[in-house]
Amino acid sequence: MSYQSQPSNDAEAAEIVREAASSAPALFDHELVGILLDEPGGERLAGISERIFALLSGRALSPVTTAELSSACGLSARSAARLSAAIELSKRLLWPDDGRGPVRTPQDACRAAADIRNAGKEHFLALYLDARNVIINREIVSVGSLNANIVHPREVFRPAIAQGAAAVILVHNHPSGDVSPSNEDLKLTSRLAEAGRLLGIEVLDHVIVARSRFMSFRSESYL
Repeated sequence: MSYQSQPSNDAEAAEIVREAASSAPALFDHELVGILLDEPGGERLAGISERIFALLSGRALSPVTTAELSSACGLSARSAARLSAAIELSKRLLWPDDGRGPVRTPQDACRAAADIRNAGKEHFLALYLDARNVIINREIVSVGSLNANIVHPREVFRPAIAQGAAAVILVHNHPSGDVSPSNEDLKLTSRLAEAGRLLGIEVLDHVIVARSRFMSFRSESYL
């Protein structure tokens, strides 16, 4: 499909949108960007598309501001707002979470940690739960490098004590995409679980997440 010329009227524009929607899986990246931003084809669209993918590749579901999109990708405020809305919609469709229900499964924990799944560095997140396993708060405890993340028990449990949490679920991402636990992951989980037992705050699970998969310590009998 070509975007070299603008439609002459609303009916023609609507027909282009319908045609594009029906063939979206076969379109190139820059063509999809063109539809989303209502941007005609050519070198400008190619440049915009390249900048968008350079900025968002590997972090499309991580937080990104409209101002960042506008500045880094050369977008108008309107186009940046469109792209920001599309990213947020994608996140909600892929990992719906109304924020009110209890966390009962590893999948629930994954939904609550959707924003760190594609992060380029390891993010260690704590989900603090009340007695009904409803999240009362969540905090990024540590941000490490691609290969290491240093977490101390006091950094995890200080907020839990302050907020009166009954339990905690630990979540961290593996930027490599491999959700197998490392020896450091196993040692850290054991250490935090023991600290939780001493404090009377149970570590219900530790979930490792990546772009398209996850691993639960509880489900795999590591915890």
